[in-house]
Amino acid sequence: MSVHKNVKRVTTKVLQTMKNEGQKISMLTGYDYSMARIIDKAGIDVILVGDSASNVMAGHETTLPITLNEMIYHASSVVRGVERALIVVDMPFGTYQGNSREALSSAIRIMKESGGHAVKLEGGREVIESVTRILSAGIPVMGHLGLTPQSIYKFGTYVVRAKESDEARELIEDAKLLEASGCFAIVLEKIPSELATEVAKAVNIPIIGIGAGNGVDGQVLVVHDMLGINNEFNPRFLRKYHNLYQEMLGSFQRYIEDVKSGDFPNDDESY
Repeated sequence: MSVHKNVKRVTTKVLQTMKNEGQKISMLTGYDYSMARIIDKAGIDVILVGDSASNVMAGHETTLPITLNEMIYHASSVVRGVERALIVVDMPFGTYQGNSREALSSAIRIMKESGGHAVKLEGGREVIESVTRILSAGIPVMGHLGLTPQSIYKFGTYVVRAKESDEARELIEDAKLLEASGCFAIVLEKIPSELATEVAKAVNIPIIGIGAGNGVDGQVLVVHDMLGINNEFNPRFLRKYHNLYQEMLGSFQRYIEDVKSGDFPNDDESY
């Protein structure tokens, strides 16, 4: 039987064993207790409390506005619903860039106040000082390269990254640097699959892809996207496993009709 089916609690060490044995790692985002419970029950390996909460939970256009306090709130909600999955918490924009002391105190707050198991930071060499400092406190760090949504205003667009050879070479070097500094895994977002496969072979730690093809060690999607709750978002990399937007809309409309017509509640539903 495969290693990840047997484990009572997924740890960074379990993920490393999975990569070593060629087993794929499954990862989804989670932002609240009820959803996290179901995702965990399904047997997911990793739940990412993503700063995508800024978009799907709070309705912001980018991930930038979400605060450290809000991320801790979402993460602690998820922690209370999870028994098995490894919980990784995104460090929000402005809590680690350019100041490694602030990065460490932000990461400590996330770990202490939410009970999460690891943090995730976007960037390579430009955040390496923060990564090193956080790791020195014994806090596991997941990296994030390729399209880094917190840098949307620098890129100016959410297009595929690292198509040019210079950027591709830099990305591989950044991945090796993150590994050397002690990161336990890296998310690669929206980069050509050939390059992602190359990165997964160039480093020993697990590489989790989103829009990075099938040659990596695992995949992550935003739960609201893959369930089809967020129905305006249809990128090429997304597989929709449901159309919950339509299903929920229909349920709400039927409820409204039943209330208006006096059909709900009926005798069986009354005391």
